[in-house]
Amino acid sequence: MREILIISGKGGTGKTSLTAAFAHLAKNPIICDLDVDAPDLHLLLHPDRRESHDFISGFEARILGDRCGVCGICGEMCRYGAVEPGEDHPVINPLKCEGCKVCVQFCPDDAVAFTPKHCGAWYRSDTRFGAMLHAQLFPAEENSGRLVALLRQKAKEIAKERAASLILSDGPPGIGCPVISAVSGVHLAVIVTEPTPSGLHDLERIVSLCSHFNLPVAVIINKCDLNPSIAREIRLACREKGHAVVAELPHDPVFVHAMVEGKTVTEFSNGAVAKAIEAAWQRIADLAGVAAHSPSGAELAPIRENES
Repeated sequence: MREILIISGKGGTGKTSLTAAFAHLAKNPIICDLDVDAPDLHLLLHPDRRESHDFISGFEARILGDRCGVCGICGEMCRYGAVEPGEDHPVINPLKCEGCKVCVQFCPDDAVAFTPKHCGAWYRSDTRFGAMLHAQLFPAEENSGRLVALLRQKAKEIAKERAASLILSDGPPGIGCPVISAVSGVHLAVIVTEPTPSGLHDLERIVSLCSHFNLPVAVIINKCDLNPSIAREIRLACREKGHAVVAELPHDPVFVHAMVEGKTVTEFSNGAVAKAIEAAWQRIADLAGVAAHSPSGAELAPIRENES
C-alpha cells in the first residue's frame, strides 16, 4: 500500500482540483480529504455518505451553578480570561477555554465539570472513483492534527479491507500541525505551487518540512505562465535539490468550467491541460511505485526521467 499526498505551502494553488483529477486517473484509490478545517474535495467528488461519526477530542470546562460558591478563584487562576461574569455565578466562555483544567483543580467547591469536547465529525463515503474519508471541524476548534491522523488510520483500514494499493490524499495548506500529521509516513508528497513571490517562499518552507521527514517530493508549477521568471527560478531550485517537476500547467479557465460542472478537469476536457495532468499522474505514479491508470482502464507505461 502506497500513500501519495498532494500539498501546498499556501492555499489557493489548485491542489484540490489536481487531487480530484488524480483520483479520476488512479486505479481504485482510497481518497482522503485531510483539509479538515476547510474541506472542499467533496464539491468535485460528490460523496455519498455511508457512515457519520462524532469527533471527540480534548475537554471543556463548565461551571455547575448549583455547587458554585462564587469565590472567584477560577477567574483569578484562569490565564486565558475564559471565566466571565454570569447572572448568578461565573460562566466559562468556550471560545476562550484552552482546557488546561486549572479551574477544576483549584475550585474549593468541586463546581467545575470537565467533559469531553465534541469538535466536529468525520465521514466514510463512496464516490464514483472509490471510497472517501473526509471530515469537518466545527469553527474555531482545535486538534486538527489528531483528526487528520484519525482519517489516515481509517483509510488504511479500508485499504486493507479492499486490498487497495493506493491512498490518495488532499492535504491541508501551510506547514502547521495538520500538515505535519498528514506528511509523516507517506511515500510521496506532490507539492503544488505557483510562480509568485509568496508561492516560491511557501514552496521553500514546505520542501524544508518534507526534508525533515525524509519524504520524497515532486513539484507541480500551476499557472506557470503568470510569471515565467519565477517559474524558471522554481524549476532551477527543484533541479538543484533533486526534486522532480512533474508538470508545468498554464493558467486556463478549464479549471473553473470543470468546477462549475462539478467535474474533474480530466473528466470535463480532453484538451492540452487535461493531457498534461494525465502525463503528470504517470510520472507521480512512477515515482511513488504504483500502477498508473487511464480513464479507459488501460495501464499506462511509466515515464522515465530521460523521456520528459
